[in-house]
Amino acid sequence: MKGKILWIVSLGFILLSLPACFSHSGSSAGPDANASNLTVGKVQGEIKEGMPASDVAAILGSPNIVTTDEKRREVWIYDKVSSNRVDTRNSFGGGIIILGGSTRQAESTSTQKTLTIIIKFDEMKKVRDFAYNYTQF
Repeated sequence: MKGKILWIVSLGFILLSLPACFSHSGSSAGPDANASNLTVGKVQGEIKEGMPASDVAAILGSPNIVTTDEKRREVWIYDKVSSNRVDTRNSFGGGIIILGGSTRQAESTSTQKTLTIIIKFDEMKKVRDFAYNYTQF
């Protein structure tokens, strides 16, 4: 009997020495999501009509897609998708007096952001028009 009581008290001390709650937070994003410095502010503040393609590349980096329009003028498309997920893992708590426990199920929240930039060049490889779309959900 004394052995069981000593074991239960020891178990209580071990449980109290563990953190009462374990949580994990992490980010899940594609390999190119952090490699690029694309932001709406950068497009709004730095991209201007008449700017040479070389300056656009220096500011935004390489586009994801390069295509041409009906007049064979270049069109650059930048497409960035990023995801953020926060997980709260199962947790366990207990005490010496009650020697009980409680568990909490895992919860997670996630957000996704997309930024698409389309830059159209003229025959001289200068920006003739640009547009962007930003979403967050």
